[in-house]
Amino acid sequence: MGAVRVHRVVEGPEDGPVVVLAGSLGSDLRMWEPQVAPLVERGYRVVRYDTRGHGGSPVPPPPYRLEDLGADVVALLDDLEVERAHLAGLSLGGMTVMWLGVHVPDRIASLVLCCTSAKLGPQSMWVERARKVRAEGTASVAEAGVGRWLTEPYAKSHPDVAEFLRAMIAAVPAEGYAACCELIGRMDQLDALPKITAPTLVIAGADDLATSPEEHSRPIAEAIPGARLEVVANASHLGSYEQPAEFTRLILEHLERT
Repeated sequence: MGAVRVHRVVEGPEDGPVVVLAGSLGSDLRMWEPQVAPLVERGYRVVRYDTRGHGGSPVPPPPYRLEDLGADVVALLDDLEVERAHLAGLSLGGMTVMWLGVHVPDRIASLVLCCTSAKLGPQSMWVERARKVRAEGTASVAEAGVGRWLTEPYAKSHPDVAEFLRAMIAAVPAEGYAACCELIGRMDQLDALPKITAPTLVIAGADDLATSPEEHSRPIAEAIPGARLEVVANASHLGSYEQPAEFTRLILEHLERT
């Protein structure tokens, strides 16, 4: 399968360093809204996009491979005539930019890997979730998705945000979501991580039950040469939305270091 032309939104100065933001399974590019204005204000050109099968991007037939998602990003950079970019990804987006860090290092200025994993089993869980979504639609997993994305206290005190994110998940095409579930179930990038040479920051949510800091984030940081791990308190899987100020501060600090 070849690359698809993903839906994108580009903001910020045309001559600014480019930051590409890659999103989570079940999200669209709106999940990065808290980060856009601070990045643009610091002079960055911010590129957000919808993963294939999500949002306004095409929904090609399965199977999807991680290299397909990576090829979509390379095609996006080519389309925008961007030679090198900073890449930040959360969850599935983090898996995608890890793959890019291994396979197209010449296109990468730095990496930020948020609330993600290099191997996220068991595969049977992902196969079952894909089956459920194909049978019942993404609305059937939206409530559970928000339960993973936000801590319970935050969701209770911000019901409008919880509902916004619930609707975001429910709007994802079932086939796109399911095909990405199957991709995650097959993924294992652990042995490839030492090949990454880009300056890398790994950010974890302290309360993330989907990709816990000790089980998932720390092994990534320890495997990538020179990588640094930061754990953000009171943050679950969509930490960039629940604790936007701290995630944005860490991202900006890393970009300016590199």
